[in-house]
Amino acid sequence: MHYTFALAGNQNSGKTTLFNQLTGSNQHVGNWPGVTVEQKTGTMLHHHHGKQTHLGLPVWRRSGHGVLRKETDLKETRVPEKYSDVTIVDLPGIYSLSPYSMEEIISRNYIVKTKPDLVINIVDATNLERNLYLTLQLLQLGRPVVVALNMMDEVRSHGDVIDLKAMEKALGVPVVAISARKGEGLDELVRRSMDVAEHRQLPGKLDICRGEAHKALHAVAHLVERNAMARDITPLYAATKLFEGDEPMIAELDLSEETRHIIEEILSSMEKEQGMERAAVMADTRYRFIEEMLTACVIRNPEGPDKLSDRIDGVLTHRVLAIPVFLVMMLLVFYITFGPFGSMVVDWFSGLVDGGIQVMGNALERWGVALWVRELVVKGVFTGVGSVLGFMPTILILFLLLSVLEDSGYMARAAFLMDRPLRKLGLNGRSFIPMMMGFGCSVPAIMSARSMSTQRDRRFTIMLTPFMSCGAKVPIYALFTAAFFPDHPVTVMTALYLMGILMSIAAGLLLKRYVFHGDASPFIMELPSYRLPTPRNVGRQIWEKAKDFIRRAFTVIFLATLVVWFLQSFTFNLTAAQSIGESMLGSIAGFLAPVFAPAGFGNVQASTAVLTGIMAKESVVSTLAVLSGAEVDSVEMLANLRSIFPSTLSAISFLLFVLLYMPCIAAFAAMRREMGSLRWAFWTVAGQTALAWVVATVVYQGGLLLGIG
Repeated sequence: MHYTFALAGNQNSGKTTLFNQLTGSNQHVGNWPGVTVEQKTGTMLHHHHGKQTHLGLPVWRRSGHGVLRKETDLKETRVPEKYSDVTIVDLPGIYSLSPYSMEEIISRNYIVKTKPDLVINIVDATNLERNLYLTLQLLQLGRPVVVALNMMDEVRSHGDVIDLKAMEKALGVPVVAISARKGEGLDELVRRSMDVAEHRQLPGKLDICRGEAHKALHAVAHLVERNAMARDITPLYAATKLFEGDEPMIAELDLSEETRHIIEEILSSMEKEQGMERAAVMADTRYRFIEEMLTACVIRNPEGPDKLSDRIDGVLTHRVLAIPVFLVMMLLVFYITFGPFGSMVVDWFSGLVDGGIQVMGNALERWGVALWVRELVVKGVFTGVGSVLGFMPTILILFLLLSVLEDSGYMARAAFLMDRPLRKLGLNGRSFIPMMMGFGCSVPAIMSARSMSTQRDRRFTIMLTPFMSCGAKVPIYALFTAAFFPDHPVTVMTALYLMGILMSIAAGLLLKRYVFHGDASPFIMELPSYRLPTPRNVGRQIWEKAKDFIRRAFTVIFLATLVVWFLQSFTFNLTAAQSIGESMLGSIAGFLAPVFAPAGFGNVQASTAVLTGIMAKESVVSTLAVLSGAEVDSVEMLANLRSIFPSTLSAISFLLFVLLYMPCIAAFAAMRREMGSLRWAFWTVAGQTALAWVVATVVYQGGLLLGIG
């Protein structure tokens, strides 16, 4: 039988990590119908068959005399093969089931109306007070639930102890200890989840109210019972939503005017007795229940890591030191990536690529392959694709360092720090995450802007994100640095990244003044605990980036190099071109070249590179390599580059244009989809390209006036 399990939990609770562990590569990513919020589904992997020993985590057990003692929970289970017949749905991260955000509406509607066979509630075991608030709401829904206490390895390292059995009894559902990052406890979670789904085990009756609130809740539940049951909603859940003034629930129940009046009388009377508003009564009741349960189920280590975490935050989020520390960290990232270490790795890998191209070229010559085929394969495909592959280590080192910062919990602090300066642009700290992702790839960065709570903030963030230098631009920067600034690679690279940031600030100020009026929405973000990045998580992210880079190299860039080679080798009559000026490429680029003449690179080669860069920014390097007919980073290639750009000033102008002009076609498509408007997307890229031309022209012409060459 096929089952559907929904993963529900707070943001930063490890929900996505668990989803990746359970599904591996069997995933599909799309959008929820009608909204630009990411939907992830996957098929559960065949988990380890046969006997499995799990989970060395601290639990409490009662001895024969009723005394609690701490033990290690080691157990053998059998995981049958049928567990692979399960679809996992990763719901958006939420803090409650109240309809205050698109994510909360999606999660609630899916659980209530789609009715998955099981909800796995992922709870951050290091922050139970906050996470269990959502748990209580899920239990009141009356759907099958299993609670997964995640990050139990951190609980163990903190010296805290959790009585799992007592928590199960209090909540009325299975509670399983796991560590999603380390893959611990997953077999037990799958086994118990399957048991609950197969037997359709519903949560036990959870009555958390006391006194007048208890009487009022049950009186309201009795009044709405018929309407709620007719819609497959538990009366108790419906009553709690009426306590909270939940408008969608009020509309869905379709209560008579008389019933509404009676409910209002009951709740008003209860408010007077309790001395607080009805929604506050429900929130206070839930938190009181959680506090009482944790007092009975958890022993905290008084010497835990909170003090150390506070001391670290005292420096990293300090009012004065925070920004300088952030800048130093980013400078260190650039130094490791583009400095001596990064250059050494790139030189070694480029040597391997160049050696492979030479071996293949010699082999084709020995096999007697026709000259035009050798020219196509070696000078077209191998030179173009190889020129991009040679820079893969640089991109992976950059991704590695950024992944470590993200996995450690520092990036959440950085978003918190950036909230105040971003508010001056009309944004909030949440915009910092897409912008930081923009240093990797503009496409996922643009897609991540869907987490913004308003369309204004979403569009505003998307328009600024492409100013961040994506990883695809790194090969361009590295090539020009080797040709024109070989003694200052770190300085030039850092300056280009900072220039992108400064231009996004300038563009943001203009957009705030003339397009996006008003203030950004409030920003609330949880600061996760500091933790050591796990090789598994970081390795998975690096592998995904490497796989995506290689796929682009052998698809978009491969096709681009073929097209460029063909267009530069033949005339419109399909005869061999004697010079690039006679070729089809020369004729096409010749129309565009005069546009770039004021910016200092008004020639066919540079214009062609700009055009192919619209398909993929890496194609700028492969195009220049194909047009030069030389291996990237070779003496001949660097000399040809200096002939295409006869002065350092023209090279700087070209770099600035590449930094700022429109992103690739894939990013444009993502813009159109996430903005929900082709017009907005078009004017965004048109504005960026116009700004790039203006900046490049001003820099070049200004340099000429100052006598800089």
